[in-house]
Amino acid sequence: MTTASTTADDRSRYHPDPSVITALKTPRILTREVLAGLVVALALIPEAISFSIIAGVDPKVGLFSSFIMAVTIAFVGGRPAMITAATGAIALVIAPVAREYGLDYFIATVLLAGVLQIVLAVFGAAKHMRFIPRSVMVGFVNALAILIFTAQLPQLIGVPWMVYPLVAVGLVIMIFMPKITKVVPAPLVSIIIVTVAVIVFAINIPAVGDQGELPRSLPELFVPNVPLTWETLTIIAPYSLAMALVGLMESLMTAKLVDDVTDSHSNKTREGWGQGVANILSGFFGGMGGCAMIGQTMINVKASGARTRISTFLAGMFLLILIVAFGDVVAIIPMAALVAVMIMVSVGTFDWHSIKLSTLKRMPKSETAVMVITVAVVVATHNLAIGVVVGVFVASVMFVRRVAHLIDVRREIQEQDGLQVAHYTVEGQLLFASSNDLTTLFEYAADPDRVIIDLTKSHIWDASTVAALDTIETKYAHHGKAVEFVGMNDYTTAFHARLTGGLGGGH
Repeated sequence: MTTASTTADDRSRYHPDPSVITALKTPRILTREVLAGLVVALALIPEAISFSIIAGVDPKVGLFSSFIMAVTIAFVGGRPAMITAATGAIALVIAPVAREYGLDYFIATVLLAGVLQIVLAVFGAAKHMRFIPRSVMVGFVNALAILIFTAQLPQLIGVPWMVYPLVAVGLVIMIFMPKITKVVPAPLVSIIIVTVAVIVFAINIPAVGDQGELPRSLPELFVPNVPLTWETLTIIAPYSLAMALVGLMESLMTAKLVDDVTDSHSNKTREGWGQGVANILSGFFGGMGGCAMIGQTMINVKASGARTRISTFLAGMFLLILIVAFGDVVAIIPMAALVAVMIMVSVGTFDWHSIKLSTLKRMPKSETAVMVITVAVVVATHNLAIGVVVGVFVASVMFVRRVAHLIDVRREIQEQDGLQVAHYTVEGQLLFASSNDLTTLFEYAADPDRVIIDLTKSHIWDASTVAALDTIETKYAHHGKAVEFVGMNDYTTAFHARLTGGLGGGH
């Protein structure tokens, strides 16, 4: 009975609102989803080309990968409205494979990474998301905003001066249009108006076509020609594992961010294995693989207001149609129009509340430090996974230090049955960081022959604490005094009984 209830609750928790069926029956919602998918598709083109260049492969590899992954994740992903495609983080991780071993080994790396993501998801990798502190999440979001903005700088430096007023026009449209109407996504209107202005006034500025040649044919099935040997595995496995971990971490963090933006829940485990399936299909069609894209996801969810899988699916379909059927039209879209969209995404992504003076005054310094360190590492390495790992590590160390200082030991001399007894009350969480100093807080020589250590207000978490208690008992024994531990809770009693005397410091 309980199991059925829990399953029903889980289904309700992950039930998207609005659903795909509701969206298809509601013209207003469907229009929003369709237009959002079109905006995302336009924004994906230059990004996919750029990431292909970073990875050292032909632009069509990134473009086809983005199409296949977006369409696939629309069906198998756990976070509706999230966009998955070729990304810079993945390109950086696996670029050495293409450079040193060629395209076949490159695609084999992508395929193995997809398999590893499915395995990691099945074994509960997504559940570890709860161990990422809020300060790291804020740092992750702010670092993403900075990276999105800095990624636009090459399109703003050393370019014709007309780029700047056109970017400004695009920004003005996106700032003020939502105040007038939200029927049509402001980014789409901005792209159209800036493009028309460039064509009408024959303004010569960089366009999408300048980023790389667009493919003219559909993607074909691709099976990498690599020997199925141990040597091949040793070559691709390290890169595949790195790609799997970076892709999962970035995707799950992005899913969590979208959950917060939309006030809804998503199935992180499904998202994890869905990313793996999308990468495998991408590899079999000659794609470079990828993960969730924070910039395009924010365009879809925040700027365009999309909420269903329809927008994700159509982003992939529109991308394919645009590059194959309307490549010549897409090629003339000015980069200034897309830069303006990405700048707005950057501004909207950054958590401005986190750097307000009032917030910084209230927030513990350790929390602010973790946020700043996460941002600094991500921006310095251009790797979100490294930044998050470092942020979690720093947060953990600071937490342990904080807990270590919360231990309190009080001594009181009492009289029982006419004899003096030293009664110690230990209060706090006992783990390696605090138990190392625990042995120094007792007066072994000065105490009477009987000693009681009350652990009612404390909890033993690890073997280091049991070893410390054994050491305390041994020190008192050397002085001919007996120690009695009282007040242990059930867990502490069982844990202590299992380990005491066997850690080198006891009887």
